[in-house]
Amino acid sequence: MSVSNVQGEIVQVLVSGSTGLIGRALVPALEAAGHRVTRLVRPPLAPGEDSLLWNPPAIGPESDALQEFDAVIHLAGESVAQRWTENQKARIRSSRVTGTALLSHALAAAQIPPRALIVASAVGYYGDRGAELLSEDSPPGRGFLAEICRDWEAATEPAASNGLRVVNLRFGLVLSRQGGALARMLPPFRMGLGGPVAGGHHYISWITLDDLVGSILFVLAQNSLRGPVNAVAPNPVTNAEFTRALAKVLRRPAVLPLPASAVRLMFGEMGQELLLSSQRVEPARLIAAGFHFGFPDLEPALRHALQKS
Repeated sequence: MSVSNVQGEIVQVLVSGSTGLIGRALVPALEAAGHRVTRLVRPPLAPGEDSLLWNPPAIGPESDALQEFDAVIHLAGESVAQRWTENQKARIRSSRVTGTALLSHALAAAQIPPRALIVASAVGYYGDRGAELLSEDSPPGRGFLAEICRDWEAATEPAASNGLRVVNLRFGLVLSRQGGALARMLPPFRMGLGGPVAGGHHYISWITLDDLVGSILFVLAQNSLRGPVNAVAPNPVTNAEFTRALAKVLRRPAVLPLPASAVRLMFGEMGQELLLSSQRVEPARLIAAGFHFGFPDLEPALRHALQKS
């Protein structure tokens, strides 16, 4: 979906996580749509930057300052794509759950709060579910990521109870050559060293960065949407299908399988949950609300993301 097609009133938007992969694409898209963006950032401030300070988990934003905004888009969080030590797991939890709770409580305390809070979550909420087709109404799964996502979303309750329209966007694997999982896959695949993981039977729910940004702007403009919303393309694929499509787009062989035992040895618990878990997720609420995906099918999506004809 082209962001230029999103129609809505001009709003003052506060964005956290503006320097991440999604935030770097979202901020200019919001500005191009006519919205005014302020960044919620940790100190120090860049000279002349239109920003509001916070420093979770110690310091949340001032409630009075939040009254200037019509909407808040909260994307900040520690990366989960690293080996999980107990200390690292605590940092991941704090950055998502504690940070969101700080922001949510500050919004709830504002005398005139913003109308909407849009918060990142992830399809990790569903855990490892095999070939089960999952919608926003499906229950949470098990595991560290499922627990984090459940608590992450629950941390928005103070804002929702104070009348804000809260949307929890459950992101899938974001296709971009500029960062994220796809960018990390490219070097081995370009060398012909790619292949299916653990037999390739587990499902991957994915979305292009452009469609993800478009879905955020769509949700911002759709006052009827609230609660969990799956931000994934409508056609999830197995790992084997993903591997074949990426190899075809790159014009490289992909015949070197990676056994599950090797994934667990190299990456531990993180590898089990990120690389071996299966989530076959449908974007039921986006589709019902009328969102149009620019790239609903994987091969064209990869060609777009990688700029391959």
